[in-house]
Amino acid sequence: MRVRRDFEEPVRPRFDQVVGADEPLKRAGEQLSRGGSVLLHGPPGIGKSTVLRAIAANYAESARTVLRCSATESESHLPFLALVDLLGLIADEVADALPAPQQAALEAALTGRAESSLHRDGLALRLAVLSVLRALAAKGPVLLVADDLQWLDAPSAELLGFAARRLGGMPVRMLGAVRTGTEPKEQEHDPYLRAYPPETLALRLTPLSRPHVAELLVARGYTGLRRSTLRDIHHTSGGNPLFALELARALAESPTPPRPGEPLPVPTSLRALVLSRLELLSADARQTLLVASAGARPTQALLHAAGRTNAEAETALAASLGLVAAHGPDGQGPDGQEGAVRFAHPLVSAALYAQATPQERRAAHAALSTAASDPIERARHLALATSGTDERVAARLSEAAALARDRGAPSVAAQLGLLAARHTPPGSQPGADERRLRSAEDALTSGEIDLAREVARDVLDRATDAAVRVRAWMVVIDSAGQAMAEVESVFPQALADAGEDPRLLALVHYQLAWRALLVEGEMGKGREQAAEAARLAATAADRSTELLALSFQAQMETLMGHPEAPATLERALTEPQDPRVACDHNGAGATRFRWQIMSDQLTEARTTITRLLGEVRRRGMVESEVHFLRGLAETELRAGHCGRALDLAHESLRLARDTGIGEAAGNMFTSLAEAAGGDVHRALVLAGDAVRRAEDDGDLIYLSRALGALGHAQLVAGDAAGTVQSLRRARELEQGLGIFDPARGRWHGDLAEALVRIGEPGEAQDVITATREHAIRLRRASVLAVLDRAEALVKAAGGQHEAAAEQLTSAQDRLAQLGYGLEEARAALALARLRAEQSGPGRGSYDEAARLFRRCKAAPWLRQLNPVSGSGPAATPPIIESALPQLDRLASTERQVAALVLEGATNREIAARLFISVKTVEATLTRVYRKLGIRSRVDIVRLAAGRQRGD
Repeated sequence: MRVRRDFEEPVRPRFDQVVGADEPLKRAGEQLSRGGSVLLHGPPGIGKSTVLRAIAANYAESARTVLRCSATESESHLPFLALVDLLGLIADEVADALPAPQQAALEAALTGRAESSLHRDGLALRLAVLSVLRALAAKGPVLLVADDLQWLDAPSAELLGFAARRLGGMPVRMLGAVRTGTEPKEQEHDPYLRAYPPETLALRLTPLSRPHVAELLVARGYTGLRRSTLRDIHHTSGGNPLFALELARALAESPTPPRPGEPLPVPTSLRALVLSRLELLSADARQTLLVASAGARPTQALLHAAGRTNAEAETALAASLGLVAAHGPDGQGPDGQEGAVRFAHPLVSAALYAQATPQERRAAHAALSTAASDPIERARHLALATSGTDERVAARLSEAAALARDRGAPSVAAQLGLLAARHTPPGSQPGADERRLRSAEDALTSGEIDLAREVARDVLDRATDAAVRVRAWMVVIDSAGQAMAEVESVFPQALADAGEDPRLLALVHYQLAWRALLVEGEMGKGREQAAEAARLAATAADRSTELLALSFQAQMETLMGHPEAPATLERALTEPQDPRVACDHNGAGATRFRWQIMSDQLTEARTTITRLLGEVRRRGMVESEVHFLRGLAETELRAGHCGRALDLAHESLRLARDTGIGEAAGNMFTSLAEAAGGDVHRALVLAGDAVRRAEDDGDLIYLSRALGALGHAQLVAGDAAGTVQSLRRARELEQGLGIFDPARGRWHGDLAEALVRIGEPGEAQDVITATREHAIRLRRASVLAVLDRAEALVKAAGGQHEAAAEQLTSAQDRLAQLGYGLEEARAALALARLRAEQSGPGRGSYDEAARLFRRCKAAPWLRQLNPVSGSGPAATPPIIESALPQLDRLASTERQVAALVLEGATNREIAARLFISVKTVEATLTRVYRKLGIRSRVDIVRLAAGRQRGD
């Protein structure tokens, strides 16, 4: 293989690794693997060159010859330059085989020693390029990589197009990238496809999501950014990787970083890139665009109200220059809003604002402070138009923050509160620190953990008022999340500031209850601290803190199996209620949900958690949303709705990763969902990560849950020894913590089953007997049924097959009545295996288990069905296994998709399992239908069934 020296691929450094392009990488890889060609396109900075290099690096080894060129604007007028880059170092290898006219024309074009042009030597030169590519392809596969096709010189482009249209059947793959507009336009890339073979796959690279922008910035060394800053970078960059990196660089180099709510610094390089046509506008038009950039949702009506009388004509001119998105013929903006003014890219607005002088910005905000119709917007503009302190402005901002809070926008409330503090004069009541502290509490609610901690620490550096300081300490503690061990030193200081004030002491004792649980692992002590917090709060008439403390106490008593748990929960649910506490993830509503799901009240639990989820979303309570999404996922998992549970678990985990809230817990539960309805390998990875995080945080409560999830994933994967090791440790931890309710972790049946598998039926029976005692006392019917299923395995191991079959049948029936679909299916599987051991392998005994697992969409369990031996995991379910000979003519991906169709998976589920898009699944199925001569998914199943019958 020959590679041009000046284009040899270096080992890619970390910062050049591809982020957020999994789908185009996969689709491009599939296309190239089939011998096809790929054209990447998208706006400047979207990452075309990076993705192009990654694809080329992945597939260069499969080619004998790799030809490369990268065009530039400054050299686009030079004829045949791309041809020189592509063939200059390789033409000699095959030139001797060319006819003399072709050889002469090619040499002239490559060397420039004689005049050559398409007009003069057209046919000979075209045929020469085609002949060279054919000769190279005859020796082995050729990969042609071309970047920045928009700057390709016209003669080279024409020659490549001529050859590409005539290379059919030859092993020549073309991989290119071209710049297209910011806004996707139909057929915009078509002119460049003419230089590529027919049926070339055109892939548009799309903007990065916020998590991917965060990942990119971390990979480039921009760490420690607040969530609000990451959100601003993502919004301003529009998800463009280059823009995001430039904004982060400017932020890192800025001597005075922007305060929360202030715009990001926009570097001169980006301003020049997006504002190059601004000089074509009049001064009045530029002022109109500045006012639009200062507004949150600018419209023509708003601009008129702000004094911009020629707004329509000025924005129309800006649209013609590509600064503003054009309106449709009906006068509506790109978002469907009448008269809306939207910039062509968010960076245009940011650059306009950054380029203005402070005086120009204040004038724009002053105009908008009276023109805006929304009171929150008017207050914000008034603040940004005012320099210095002003109590009138501060009060208006505080009122606006309260309104934003009521509207369910705590993030907006936090920013308004900080603006209010900035404008608060010394000696005012409430003071600046009080307003900062309220904004920190709003930041906590919205998931802005880093901002909340930063503001609280800032308050503690100055505040002397005991109430303000204790509240600030509470924010610091809350911002630590599960890693409460990191703020150990805070508690003595908070107690000292609280003094003898029962209201402040109640706050501290409530946090001490969490500390006892998470750091010390003493559930009984946590219950005592919560009871003391409730007593102190009642003395101080602080109903909100009292309700939180009672809810915590009830939760501990529930986990401990304490007889007073129902009474304490009833006290927590008694009126009067604080609406905000009632829907908090640590409030009585959440405790009631936990009680219901542990008591096998699945329908009631789903109703409760759905209502709570809707309420916290309305209020913008992000941390509670993370918890309640996970709670709803758990409810669906218990009911055997594995696909729905997996979707909800991933939604919760994405939100947890985005906010930095409870990621360890999210990994733990998503592992359970993956083991039930997704991929067991991912389940093992997630559970292992959850265990490590809980150990690092010193969080014993979630460590026991994470070990339970790891043990379950190991059991599904067939690693019985690993299951025993993980769940023995979970058992030891929970005994030390004082957790005796087996409905909390539900790992006891898994441990007993794994012990039987490794030949320890005696220990398995000990686990069952000890757990059953608590399950009977607490009336945990589903736990008792699962224990019976495990005990049947013990009996079967001892040769008591009839008694085991009877117990399994009973367990399956009871689990069905309780609505535990997946556990019911597992009982049916155990019964099928038992019968197979007694009567020999037979397909019929597994039909019921397969039906139940398909109903649950429990893919990992379906994969381990093996009706032939009745033991051990199998690669595929029986219907798929029997159909596989018919699928031999399919490609690997087509075969996988067809197999998953036979499992009953939807297109969306197939996409998630194979890490491809739904559109790719649909296209793959179309190819499967064509190759197999069928028309639909149903025909795939019929085909498999026909092979089973021997048709």
